[in-house]
Amino acid sequence: MKSNKINSVQDWLPFDKIYENGIIKLKDNSYVKIIKIIPINFNLKSNLEKEAILNSYKIFLKTCNFNIQILIQSNKEDLSKHISKIKNQIKEENKNIKLLSNKYIDFIQRTNKNKKSSSKNFYILIREFPENKKQKINENYEKIIFDKLNDKYFNIKECLSRCGNSVMDISEKTATEKILYSFFNSRKSLLEN
Repeated sequence: MKSNKINSVQDWLPFDKIYENGIIKLKDNSYVKIIKIIPINFNLKSNLEKEAILNSYKIFLKTCNFNIQILIQSNKEDLSKHISKIKNQIKEENKNIKLLSNKYIDFIQRTNKNKKSSSKNFYILIREFPENKKQKINENYEKIIFDKLNDKYFNIKECLSRCGNSVMDISEKTATEKILYSFFNSRKSLLEN
């Protein structure tokens, strides 16, 4: 008789464990740290500032002598609260203000429908592999791995801060879980949780 084993989602996901410090251990015994980047608006900078930012970014690419993965997550904005607030405010206004407000609401809804209004989250993932695949994983070894990941984080933070970006360490288990959940469940926004 053939056994029909049903695999769970946990079997499919590459994660073995998420630590309290936000670091993820994968099933291949490698470790991942997530860093959130809040970028500057490059288009608003002067030509001199743009040149300085690009030079700082070149230094970032040269000094990060390790692999990184850059992830960008787009979330369609939920503007229903904003629209209802406008509708509540125009109830007692004159006819011209109501007309303009309704045109504005139509514009917002069209823009949102065409996916032109979205927020973006930027992340850098850094990974540390065990030096020896057969090495026994214990707390001392994990501390070394965590220290290496933190060194990489500080290197990235220093370089990207020079470019004007804000760099945030995702150093809590719940924050890491929230980010992972938002990537695997793209219909939910990070703000909803």
